[in-house]
Amino acid sequence: MIVADSQSSSPPAAKKTATGAAAKPKPAVKLFEIGKITRPHGILGEVKVAIALDLGDVLSRIKTVYLDDAQHPVKIVRFREHQGAALLLLDKVVTRNDAEALRGKIVYINEKALPALPEGEYYAHDLIGLAVVTPEGVDLGKIVEVLGTGSNDVYVIHKPDSKELLLPAIDSVVKAIDFEKRSMTVIVPDGL
Repeated sequence: MIVADSQSSSPPAAKKTATGAAAKPKPAVKLFEIGKITRPHGILGEVKVAIALDLGDVLSRIKTVYLDDAQHPVKIVRFREHQGAALLLLDKVVTRNDAEALRGKIVYINEKALPALPEGEYYAHDLIGLAVVTPEGVDLGKIVEVLGTGSNDVYVIHKPDSKELLLPAIDSVVKAIDFEKRSMTVIVPDGL
């Protein structure tokens, strides 16, 4: 699983209506990065998106993505998977030139669109920044990245001495995760 950062945007300032009353500002949208537009696909405006996670199911259900920030929502006209990537046909993108203009844009979804995970499973962005400690309370550092290796994820921990510690995300290592305290308790295997 590749780590994707979530961002939030601040709500716009309240606007006065014709009657002089202030309109409520829109709530901030918490964004979750799903990938990057790599190139146009075909001549009808589709774009190829290198997706950061296995989000095909999510993309098939949502109707809006955000390009670069929360100020640029775009409706999805059509989604399909193609050769390990996502192909999106976006509203008002009707030619290859329109699609070419989007090359390199980061694609986000509203974080609320992510499906709930089963007990004991977490999204990588939820783990970033957790303090990592031993059962004895020794501070090992903070999780800065989650690497997907195929067999199991690996947590990259930035230690207080500026070195990195790589820990496998397996039951014998990870003993507890407390999101309220923003901490993870681990047992470091011998040799690490």
